[in-house]
Amino acid sequence: MDYSTDALFELARLYGVQTAYIDSQGIERIASHDSLLSILQVRGAPISSAGSAPEAARHRRQEIWQRLLDPISVAWSGSPARVKVRLPRACGGELRCMLHLESGDDREWTERLNDLTALESSTVEGVEYVAYQLIVSPDLPWGYHRLKIETVQISQPARAECTIISAPVQSGRAADSTPPRWGVFLPLYALHSQSSWGCGDFSDLAALLTWVTHRGGAAVATLPILATFLNEPFDPSPYAPASRLFWNEMFIDVARAPELPHCPAAAEIIASAGFQAELHDLRQGTLVDYRRQMTLKRRVLAALAQCFFERPSAELAAFRTAAAARPQLEDYARFRAVCDRLRIPWHNWPDRMRDGTIDEGDFATADRDFHLYVQWLAEAQLQQLADTARAEGSALYLDLPLGVNSNSYDVWRERNAFASGASAGAPPDPFFPKGQNWGFPPLHPERIQFEGYRYVRDYVRQHLRFAGTLRLDHVMGLSRLFWIPDGAPAHDGLYVEYGMEHWFALFSLEARRHNAQLVGEDLGTVPAEIPAAMQRHNMRRMYVVQFAAQPRPEAALPPVFADAVASLNTHDMPTFAAFWKGLDIEDRLDLRILDESGATAARQERQALRDALQATLSRHGLITATATTEDILKACLFHLTDGNGNLILVGLEDLWLEEHPQNVPGTWQERPNWRRKARFSLEEIMTHPAVVDMLSAIDSRLRSARPGRAPG
Repeated sequence: MDYSTDALFELARLYGVQTAYIDSQGIERIASHDSLLSILQVRGAPISSAGSAPEAARHRRQEIWQRLLDPISVAWSGSPARVKVRLPRACGGELRCMLHLESGDDREWTERLNDLTALESSTVEGVEYVAYQLIVSPDLPWGYHRLKIETVQISQPARAECTIISAPVQSGRAADSTPPRWGVFLPLYALHSQSSWGCGDFSDLAALLTWVTHRGGAAVATLPILATFLNEPFDPSPYAPASRLFWNEMFIDVARAPELPHCPAAAEIIASAGFQAELHDLRQGTLVDYRRQMTLKRRVLAALAQCFFERPSAELAAFRTAAAARPQLEDYARFRAVCDRLRIPWHNWPDRMRDGTIDEGDFATADRDFHLYVQWLAEAQLQQLADTARAEGSALYLDLPLGVNSNSYDVWRERNAFASGASAGAPPDPFFPKGQNWGFPPLHPERIQFEGYRYVRDYVRQHLRFAGTLRLDHVMGLSRLFWIPDGAPAHDGLYVEYGMEHWFALFSLEARRHNAQLVGEDLGTVPAEIPAAMQRHNMRRMYVVQFAAQPRPEAALPPVFADAVASLNTHDMPTFAAFWKGLDIEDRLDLRILDESGATAARQERQALRDALQATLSRHGLITATATTEDILKACLFHLTDGNGNLILVGLEDLWLEEHPQNVPGTWQERPNWRRKARFSLEEIMTHPAVVDMLSAIDSRLRSARPGRAPG
């Protein structure tokens, strides 16, 4: 390795960019110079070529040691915050410390530098620096506190401030030893009833939750229900939302809008023959037509919005009070109103608007009012849903996506929090030999720290207001995330490190404050520190049969580990019936994700896995030699109930042996991702023999004395 490479790798270390990783096959992948240069530039390094790495590294070391305070410190469960203070060794004197608590209280004190413990030292540009340890109050209340320090009695005074996150070690509800409970999963857009307008709505979700609870279940899980772009720009993916701070108005139940009885214009639209004919077509379709669906629903919601703002009411007064306390709502509504008018991504807006300034004449007032109103209405319906769940002792299980659409409100308004010039993704693996580019900008790991994770706190709180359980998509992103330089293939990406302790402190604090349970999506190649941290902080892991199963006849299914959320599959996997029949392999061949030789190998592997599963399940008395696909499904679900999990999450579509997936990763227009309605309506699901019988069997099995070890 030559000098320039040594310097480039050292610079990467200083910026938290990993120069190598172990792939899913156990092979070490070392970064190329070009990839390192690109990612370091996005990360903020002053580097133009490998030759400038030594100077850039010198600059970075100086920057770090001249940083009086790191932007974030963590205090766990009443332990003191141990804050690192960096100063030249020649400095003497005192530190004036001022702590502003989240409650509004202030504390002040002084510390003599000579009384502080020296942790480490380094000489930079001929100046020796020392990092001292400042102990801050062992009785810090939970919260986000601001520490300010000033040096006094030295020749060159300095001052700085940082955020201290004081958090409980254990997040959310405490783990216990009670038997696991069960819940169901179905995307909300796929859940449709006789009364909904072509796809599921919040009332459908409430009805399903009540039905599940009365049958003994504990949760209803769904995909992200955040705002998406359903016009121009257009992207209905729940994992590419228009914001992580606002909700998808498509899921509003218009019939429950308080304004409807007082709005003749809206009632007239609904009663019209043309509207009813369009509504009939949307209800009959097997796929959700987002554009038609939202166009139809918006006509009524826009009329309701006009009535809402024109007619004095208690609801309008409450809205005014709430909106004044949350100016971000007006900002978001203006952004979406400009999108409605210009119908192009914000990157292509005129300079002033692109850079964040929207004036009154830039949008139609009616569009702005529409977006204000639908957020108010969506939150009201979500609040009723969450209140019902909590009153009945169950949970609304929401999903927090890893990123947001690059055209989103969040990236437009909070662009300092994002790393422009790169996209998040995943390295190559057997399923995706070319890697994955998810197309959204990653959060910038350092800049969000200097903002005290303000934006992150906002979207986490927004979800936990309503969620009894919150799933964190791609939880390994709390430790590191795969960045792909713009214009580069996915396999040229690199891992960039994040402040893992900060993230766990933030989530632990917010989950405890909201009495919510956290679940981390920890599937795939996960750094060893992630499962350990999840256990330490009471974040549930995921056990998924399709991931856990191994082609070992003597032990095809390992036991479900303690406190896991256990399921057969996820929304990104084939349904159980498709998996058992190998239909996903044929689909990947058709999509050219696999070639013929790869498909042949995959078929052989799947057959070996099927044989092993049948042998294991038979040995434990869960199936017979003549077992059908339905028998295998039931046996695998019983395997989950016999384990040590916390929640058994049952995909409703698996119970009627659905073969079509909700999403085929790596595709966009090739497959109807995020569009397929459930084969049966909500009313049919609640009386379907396969659904009712299987859920009853699961409930009965969980309520009985837990057997010994699970099959394995």
